[in-house]
Amino acid sequence: MPKSYLFLILAILAETIGTSALQASQQFTRLLPSVVVVVAYALSFYLLALVLRTIPVGIAYAIWSGLGIVFIALIGWWVFGQRIDLPAVLGMGMIVLGILVIHLFSKSAAH
Repeated sequence: MPKSYLFLILAILAETIGTSALQASQQFTRLLPSVVVVVAYALSFYLLALVLRTIPVGIAYAIWSGLGIVFIALIGWWVFGQRIDLPAVLGMGMIVLGILVIHLFSKSAAH
C-alpha cells in the first residue's frame, strides 16, 4: 500500500474520532471530549495535507469525506443510538461504490 493511502486512512480515522468526540463533547461543554476534537481534527488535517503531495485534492477529499460520512453514520447508530433508515443506507452504499470506482478505475488517483 502506498504511503499516501496509509496517511489517508489515518486521516479518516482521526476525523472519525474527532467527529465522534464532537458529539460526546455536548457542544464543547465537556473538557476531555472537546480536547479530543481539537487534537483529532488537527491530526486529520495534517495527514490530509501530506496526502495531497501525491493524490489530487478532489480525489483525496472525495475519499476522506465519503468514508468519514459512512463511518460517522455507523458510529452514530452503534454508539449514540441514532436511527439510520433505508434511504440513508442506500445513499451511503452509493458513496462507497463511488469511492471504489475512483480507486479501481480512475487514472487521477495515485496507485
